[in-house]
Amino acid sequence: MSKDEIVIADALQGQVRIHAAVTTAMVEEAREVHDCWPTSCAALGRTMTVGALMASDLKDPREHVSISINGQGPAGRISVQADGAGNVRGYINEPHVYLKREDGHLDVGKAVGTNGVLTVSRDMGLKEPFTGVVPLQTGEIGDDFAYYYAVSEQTNSCVAVGVLIGTDLRVADAGGLVIQLLPDATEETIEAVEAAVKVMKPMIQYMEEGKNCEDVIHLLFPDAVILGHKDVRWHCDCSREYFMDGMAALHAEDLQAMIDEDHGAEIVCQYCGKKYQLSEDDLRSILENKKRAAHR
Repeated sequence: MSKDEIVIADALQGQVRIHAAVTTAMVEEAREVHDCWPTSCAALGRTMTVGALMASDLKDPREHVSISINGQGPAGRISVQADGAGNVRGYINEPHVYLKREDGHLDVGKAVGTNGVLTVSRDMGLKEPFTGVVPLQTGEIGDDFAYYYAVSEQTNSCVAVGVLIGTDLRVADAGGLVIQLLPDATEETIEAVEAAVKVMKPMIQYMEEGKNCEDVIHLLFPDAVILGHKDVRWHCDCSREYFMDGMAALHAEDLQAMIDEDHGAEIVCQYCGKKYQLSEDDLRSILENKKRAAHR
């Protein structure tokens, strides 16, 4: 199995940018963390793969992309975060969804739903992150991100992502491909890209054939120039300090109630499931700091 990575390339005299990803190990770890059933796993895995591809353009490891999808389907909300260092984490509200279409393929569109929006927020170290919101088109993820790129970022793109679940219900293959026309693309280039997309196989099929990211890129664009490779992995950077800072945003009355009634608090990270125990003394310290800050 190819290692998880993202390969970035230019083609057609620099008028086309291609990002290809293998994300099998990353998506399998997400499946294990959240105990995902096949359709939920495919929905979350596809979204995480796009998040990784989007973040691969970030220059600073601390910059990140946040994605939220809520189509009111049985899988509920999907949330993904990916940073410039190749770290990706995500969760899905309802991990136990297993829906199939009549042709036997997983029905990701029905699981996600289309009665909602796709939100992408790019934090690039500026005062405010850039946020784009578009209505969901199919719930199949790839089509929805292609629409997002066209509407929010005015970039014509082909987005192909897939997750293959094996007979053992583990992730057999996962990966994705984004092909984007750059602003100076000529009509001839546009036609060449359309021709390549027309003959393009699903990314999963290439992976089953043993192709790696560079192979796929050169099959579609023989003149492609590889610009770089980036590692990608599942990683959650949650910490006790992070959640204690978050508790400081609560009302003083709520913190006092936790001290008096619960004698502490347990916080569970929604991304990785790790549990953090806060004692009465921890909560009192947060409350006292909050009171001091209010009187400054």
